[in-house]
Amino acid sequence: MSLFSLVMLTLSAIIGSGWLFGAGMAAQIAGPAAIISWLLGALVIGLIAMNYIELGTMFPTSGGMSQYAAFSHGPLLGFVAGWANWLSLLTIIPIEAVAAVQYMSSWPWAWANWTRGFLRAGNVTNEGLVIVFLFILAFTLLNFWSVKLLTRFTSFVSVFKLVIPTLTIIVLVITGFEPQNFAHIGGFMPYGSSAIFSATTAAGIIFSYNAFQTTINMGNEIEHPERNILWGIVIAFGISTVIYTLLQVAFIGAVPGGSLVHGWHGVNFQSPFADIAILLNLGWLSTLLYLDAFVSPFGTGVSFVATTSRALAAMTGTKHMPTKLGEVNRKYQTPRRAMVVNLFLGVVLVAGFRNWGTLSNVISTSTLIAYLTGPVTVSSLRRQAPELVRPFRLHAAQWWSPLAYVLASLAIYWAKWPTTVEVFGVIALGLIFYVYYEIRRPSGWQSLRASLRGGRWLLAEMVWLTLMSVVGSHQFGGSGWLSYPLDFVGVILGSLACYYLGVHDAYESDSLDIARSLNRRVVEKE
Repeated sequence: MSLFSLVMLTLSAIIGSGWLFGAGMAAQIAGPAAIISWLLGALVIGLIAMNYIELGTMFPTSGGMSQYAAFSHGPLLGFVAGWANWLSLLTIIPIEAVAAVQYMSSWPWAWANWTRGFLRAGNVTNEGLVIVFLFILAFTLLNFWSVKLLTRFTSFVSVFKLVIPTLTIIVLVITGFEPQNFAHIGGFMPYGSSAIFSATTAAGIIFSYNAFQTTINMGNEIEHPERNILWGIVIAFGISTVIYTLLQVAFIGAVPGGSLVHGWHGVNFQSPFADIAILLNLGWLSTLLYLDAFVSPFGTGVSFVATTSRALAAMTGTKHMPTKLGEVNRKYQTPRRAMVVNLFLGVVLVAGFRNWGTLSNVISTSTLIAYLTGPVTVSSLRRQAPELVRPFRLHAAQWWSPLAYVLASLAIYWAKWPTTVEVFGVIALGLIFYVYYEIRRPSGWQSLRASLRGGRWLLAEMVWLTLMSVVGSHQFGGSGWLSYPLDFVGVILGSLACYYLGVHDAYESDSLDIARSLNRRVVEKE
């Protein structure tokens, strides 16, 4: 994949259903201050991404996000990080299909009455679930044959996905922009500063930016990964941040005054931008938006089938998952078995979580748990293996890495109780696979005990965040024992302790030998 194809693939993944729903949900939660939420989300994910760029350029391999933690902390932590990352990626595939179906259910044309039954009370019906399955099947088939077909498709779709949001921003600002909306009842921040943080996770903002890892997971399928991983992420992430922030500005300014009678909490559009276009008598724009509600989720869904299948295939490398899932088709170089498994699990997920908001919250939380390992791994490898070649070296990592870790911890807390503990429980289920395969080995129990030390800091982090979610402020679903913003102080202090424990607990396992062999590829290319 060239740099251009990589940027197009990453943009196609980032600009998906998030722009169709995120601005509407964020405005409903935080009002005009949702603009800050998008910038805050970009800061959180941007800092995390810088840590992963260092790792990605050091170890260019497919599904790398599922392997890095094992290099510094052994197989147990590597498995937990890979499981959490794969779970979050797996959920993205059905959420994009749900987004398309949700927009379909609000088609305003008489001939489309048959789509109205796809959604009821905000949830996908059994009838809509069939359409969701067909979307997921189409996502999978476009990845089934080759990477070349994938890149051609995503490069075409990405151009379309950039044009429609940009056109929407321009038209709404010119046609129906009402500056007084930014100072409506309650002012710019009608629900207080805590709502800004809540929207960052609950409105799918973290979810929207999450797709930077598409670049990392393509690994050795990229031309000159030591250089193009950095620029692919920087260019795509920068463009998407500008687009998402301007979309939020345009949305807030375009909401008709009559819709704000009950404040921003009362703004509840089923298809946010399309509904506004109809209210402003912009029929042609609403038609384009309904079309894009197919194209944007479709492009993102296709991109994440590629990413998710490679993440699952990479998890088999430590022999803690069925190894057949990691087999790559010789002719087309795609992990077909992993794709088929993800296809059916995606349908199961959407059958249980049937609306965009719930799915995006689950994705954000599980993704952030996986992201916690990145900054710890960067700092640990600086101490363990300073001799490794680092094509991109994060400057002042001793400051940026703990800051990225703390911001990720806070964002998990913002997901609110009980979402935090529910996601922790699902991630804990993955340990069943790990223990089952580990104890079947000759030295299974011994190696299991050895790897527990490498993972105890993450267990401590999850216990601490669960405790903080219970005793934290009412604004984040807690009992109120700790008021806002003192609850933030508690999260920060506990998380910093876990971060430094994680750096301290790094140890040299067989996985570090794999890391060294991967890093030699970088040396050879140089």
